Amino acid sequence: MGDMRGKDEENLTVVHVVRHGEVHNPDGVLYGRNPGYHLSDLGRQMAERVADHLATRDVRHVVASPLERAQETAAPVAKAHGLDVGTDVRLIEAANVFEGKAFGVGDGALRRPANWKYFTNPFRPSWGEPYIEQVVRMMGAVQSAREAARGHEAVCVSHQLPIWILRSFAEGRRLWHDPRSRQCTLASLTTFTFDGDDIVSVGYSEPARDLVPPHLLAGVQRKFGRGAIRGPAANAPRA
Repeated sequence: MGDMRGKDEENLTVVHVVRHGEVHNPDGVLYGRNPGYHLSDLGRQMAERVADHLATRDVRHVVASPLERAQETAAPVAKAHGLDVGTDVRLIEAANVFEGKAFGVGDGALRRPANWKYFTNPFRPSWGEPYIEQVVRMMGAVQSAREAARGHEAVCVSHQLPIWILRSFAEGRRLWHDPRSRQCTLASLTTFTFDGDDIVSVGYSEPARDLVPPHLLAGVQRKFGRGAIRGPAANAPRA
């Protein structure tokens, strides 16, 4: 692309924000920011699928959350372009008071009095990192990636909730939402196109959709896990 692009194209930079692949999680916990959670065999296949999907793109910069599942998803993408995987802590998963615990629909967590204090404000939310703080750090990470790949393409590997909150902000939606309706499936790409410093479009794709178990696809209600959304809030924490 480099020498063939016109002046208008030189102003365009594309940043693909990728959700990591499936994680090995036999105990079904909300792993959050806890270390030690790696991609499953299927998750590694998803990562390779993302790398294949981006193989012909003009990727000049690859960066990931410090968590293992994000680094492992980024590795084949970086390898395909002869790059190293950088680390940006701003791409990390959202903090959550329930991380490390099993927490899901029907397990009684919402009926335990000890947990009630965490459900007082779904708009912030009261059980974890405020949505606006996620916007600030994620936007900072994406802007840094845009600057590193200016005029080309960058890949940032992160986690479902921060990606969805970033997209909601960029598209002008409210940040509180029903987590069952997030459009951010495993190994999906939420793609931001910049003209100079400004976002001019947001795209979404699922190159590994056929590998994703049906109950984990975007918008499917499930016990564990995480478009415009305009329904009522039902913000119980999700993995």
